[in-house]
Order: sequence, then structure tokens, then C-alpha cells
Amino acid sequence: MNRFYQMYQPHTAAPYRSGEGYREIPPCGGLQPYVKCFWGTDSPLADTGIIQEGLIVPDTCMDIIFQVSHTNNNISGKFVGINNEAFYSAGLPKESGRPEIRSTFGIRFFAWSAVLFSGDSMVEVKNNVFDVRRHYAGIQKAVEPLLFDIPTLEGRSRAAEKILLKQLNEKRHNTYLETAVYHTLKQKGNLKTAGLADQVFISNRQLERVFREYMGISPKQFASLVRYQNLWNELLTAPAFDVMEAVRRYGFSDQSHLLHEFKKYHTMRPEEARRYARSQFTGGK
Repeated sequence: MNRFYQMYQPHTAAPYRSGEGYREIPPCGGLQPYVKCFWGTDSPLADTGIIQEGLIVPDTCMDIIFQVSHTNNNISGKFVGINNEAFYSAGLPKESGRPEIRSTFGIRFFAWSAVLFSGDSMVEVKNNVFDVRRHYAGIQKAVEPLLFDIPTLEGRSRAAEKILLKQLNEKRHNTYLETAVYHTLKQKGNLKTAGLADQVFISNRQLERVFREYMGISPKQFASLVRYQNLWNELLTAPAFDVMEAVRRYGFSDQSHLLHEFKKYHTMRPEEARRYARSQFTGGK
């Protein structure tokens, strides 16, 4: 698992977005295999939503999100399980008619590592949102009291790191899952799950059970999301995108198959997705 984050870094639909209303901070070295980033508002802002408006795509991550109302002196915490569907977020409306000062703090786990910070099964988390206490009561109890005293994203992230390092349960590592995830990431999602079970040396049924228990999705769904994310990364970073070469490299049957699969997870075609990502650039302002 320690190498996974070096093999694979998923992206949101707006990876260039950065400013006082939304910023990401990488975790310390000890948490890099488990946490994609900490994210949220730089400091309390007027009328800030829980998540900025915009497209949310499947990023093979799971998030704990704390929304702090400095006006009403309350905090709500949510746990967002892994998604295999895209959707548009409209943000969070004000709780009252008057101006409201709010801040957001999020912890984004890689999907395969979120379970290591919880004592619960992940069987039901796909495309679901829960009260954070449902799966992460220990983290909720330790983090929430700090959020009024520490107003900055940087300070909250550093404090959360110490809490997460204590909450990390090494005994929950599962060799079957981690071996299967390794092969899936190495092959960029372009593999047959029957062959994956053979590589892990367990039956297909056992592999399905392990994935659902620890990630909430099937091996086939995970491989499909990893392939989509690798394709999205290539679209963002390659100087020129050769669709037919991508068809061959990622194992699609033809160009139509690739475009259909991408649009299923992103709601738009590749060229539209690139334009949308660039349109969300805020330049740190």
C-alpha cells in the first residue's frame, strides 16, 4: 500500500481550482499512502457552501467533511462513500436569511485506505452519505472540538494529521485487497477480474466479498473507475491526446466504447471535460 499513491493519483473534475474558497493541502509523509489530501476553505468566509458548486466525478476516494457555522456556533460532519456516478453539487444554502460565516474542512482518503481509520464495514457506502459518527466517531470526537479554535486550513490539517496517525489501525490491512488493488493500479484498470482473482490466489466470490467489505464496490467497478481516472489524467497532462492510441492502451473495444465510458463517469465528452477543468481555474485568488 505504501507505493500505491506513487502509482496512481486521481483527479476531480476541477483539478486546477484553488483559492480561499477551496484549497488542497497534501498530508505528511506518514499519511501519504492513505490520505489523498486535506481540503476546504483557507479561513472562515461569508456564505460558504459545504462543497463548491460544480461537477463531482468519481475520484476513487472517500471524504469526511466538516461544515462549521461560526455564526450559529455549530458543526455538521458527513462521511461520503465511494461514488461510481457523477453529479452536480449546488453547494449548501444558508441556514437563515442573514449573512453567515462558515468554513469547511475535508479529509479525502483513497478508497482502499478509508477502512483503516474505521472499525466498520464499508459494504453499504457506495453512492451514500452518512453522519460522520456512523463510521468515524473517533475522528469526529477528536477533530470537531479543534475546528473553532483552529480557523485556518493549514492549522486544521496539521492537527488532523496527529489524530489520524493515532486512529490508523494497521490490523485492518487485508493482503488480498492490497494485492488486487496493486495489480489493478499497475495495469491502469485494464484487466479482467477473473484473472485478478487468480493473481490474488482466491476465488472470484471471495474477492468480491473482500472488495465490498473494505471498499463498498466490486473489483470490476473499481477497475473501471481506475481506467477512467487514468484516461482523465492523460487528458489533463498529455500535450496531445490520441484517442485511438488510448483505445488500444486501455483496452476499449473501439473509439465509441471509450467515449461512452468516459461520458458515463464525467457527464461530458473529453474535449468538453478539459474545457470545464480549465474554466474552473482560479489562480489562487
